Formats: sequence, structure tokens, C-alpha cells
Amino acid sequence: MIRIGILGYGNLGRGVECAIAQNPDMQLAAVFTRRDPAGVKILTPDVPVYPADQAAAHQGEIDVMILCGGSATDLPVQTPEFARMFNVVDSFDTHAAIPAHFAAVDAAAKAAGKVAMISVGWDPGMFSLNRVYASAVLPNGADYTFWGKGVSQGHSDAIRRIEGVQDARQYTIPVPAALEAVRSGSQPVLSTREKHTRECFVVAKEGADLARIENEIKTMPNYFADYDTTVHFISQEQLNAEHSGIPHGGFVIRTGKTGANNEHNHVIEYSLKLDSNPEFTASVIVAYARAAYRLAQKGDTGCKTVFDVAPALLSPLSGEELRAKML
Repeated sequence: MIRIGILGYGNLGRGVECAIAQNPDMQLAAVFTRRDPAGVKILTPDVPVYPADQAAAHQGEIDVMILCGGSATDLPVQTPEFARMFNVVDSFDTHAAIPAHFAAVDAAAKAAGKVAMISVGWDPGMFSLNRVYASAVLPNGADYTFWGKGVSQGHSDAIRRIEGVQDARQYTIPVPAALEAVRSGSQPVLSTREKHTRECFVVAKEGADLARIENEIKTMPNYFADYDTTVHFISQEQLNAEHSGIPHGGFVIRTGKTGANNEHNHVIEYSLKLDSNPEFTASVIVAYARAAYRLAQKGDTGCKTVFDVAPALLSPLSGEELRAKML
């Protein structure tokens, strides 16, 4: 049994706990939290909950620690710190900062003789793999990634920080015409605005200036200014009833040409449609926790990404079973 620890018990941590229960070769060993452990009620019976600052005392009890913090401030600190004590997996998803994060984690993990998997999830993660596979197969081609329809938790939080906003959800939506153009194989050049739209459902506080809130949303740099954005003002009851989930998904598409005169067109498409973004992300992470454990058992060390892991290491099936059932 692979003994898994969870650091952080929010949406992702709860998803990891549920995913562990679906994998018979794994067991939840402990949960670590920055909250008061007495107030954290987990789903798995008889599993202890400890303060996060006591994790070092439990190194011998955990094979892989799954880090469920946020990418903005938690993981840049936590992953190198915990890679000095445990084999770890994180879901760091700030794409531009991945090289620096990799370097910091790699140094810490190698010094401690541990394996650390970073940026595991669906993007980065499963989408990343499909971009690599497709570009290797069709070198004469173009890549396209579309996200949604899905809730962007970061963009929703940005709206909630606007004065006069009580609550909000924001959906990222692919533009159908852009998807159709890409799937045609014509390799269009698309701007940010042409690929996605954003739809916002906002609960305003009583007496708030709705026109000002809408303008602040639509002109917000790095979030909405580069997109066609629609704002709907609704009640808290309607938001709770119709927008309480965290769905997401998207498409990775590569189009390319083959033949002596590039006369044949090809389209490779990988898509996801997710009822729960954090639960699916957690399921990917747990599969890569198995790989991290197996790499550590072989004496490997240092930081890894999804590009460094053979598919067989993710599966609980043996090599013989994989060849018979999957190949």
C-alpha cells in the first residue's frame, strides 16, 4: 500500500481524499492543515489530522505527500520545503513560472534524495502531454488550446474583490467559430479575443453602482480587458442554485500536413468535459503520486514533470496486464 499524506484540505484536498479511496493500492495516512485540526472533518474514518507545522515529525509514515495549496503564494514555498522531507506531488499551474519553480524544487529534492512531481493536473498536465505527442507526430502543423466552458476560480475571485460585489462566478467559453476554423485544418491565426469569451454572474451588494461594477469588470487588465465580456447581475439565491458547481474542461487541437507536397491534412483533438475541476485534477495527481512512489523505489531523485513519466508508471496494472488489455 502506498501511504499518502495530504497537505491542505480545501476543494483539491477533498478531491484527493476521494481519489485515494478509488485506488486499492493506496491509503490515506494523514491530513495536514494550517487550520485548527479539531475543526477539520475529513471523510475517511480513523485517519489523523495534524497541524501543518508538525509534518516533519511524520516523515516515516508517508510515502508521498500531495500538496494542495495555491500556485500564487503557497506552492512556490511549500513544494521546495516539503521536498526536503517527502516525495511530493503538486499542481503548480502558473505556466510562465514553471521553469523557476522546477529549478527550486529540483535542487531541494536532489539534496534530500527525494522525488518531486510538479505541475500535475489537466493544464498543465494532461493537456501538456497531448501538445507534446501531437507536435511530435505532426511536426508541420499548429497548436491550439481552448479552455471551457468552465468556471475560472481566479477570475471569479478577481470580480469578488471589486467594491460593491457580494459574490460572483465567471465562465470562460470557447468561441464556436474559432473552434470550427481550427478543426477545418485551415490553421487560422487567432487573437485572444477571437478564441474565448467571458461570462460573469454577479451578486451586487444592496445600493451598489451596477454600471461602475460592470465597467470595472470589462476593463480589468490581465483578466477581462482583452476579451468580449458579458456581465449578468443576479440574486444570491439564483447564484447558489444555478452556479454552485466548479465545472471546466477544454480542447487541445493540433492540425498538420503530411505528404511530399503537404497535400494531406490531419487533425488531432483531445478534449475534457469536467463536472468538477478540483476532483478531476485530484484524480490526475493521485495517479502521478503512484509514479512518484515507483520512481523513488527505483532510487530516482529530483524534480519531474508529466513529460518525464512513462505511462506504465501511472497504472496499477502490471506490464503484462497493460499489454494484454490496453495495447
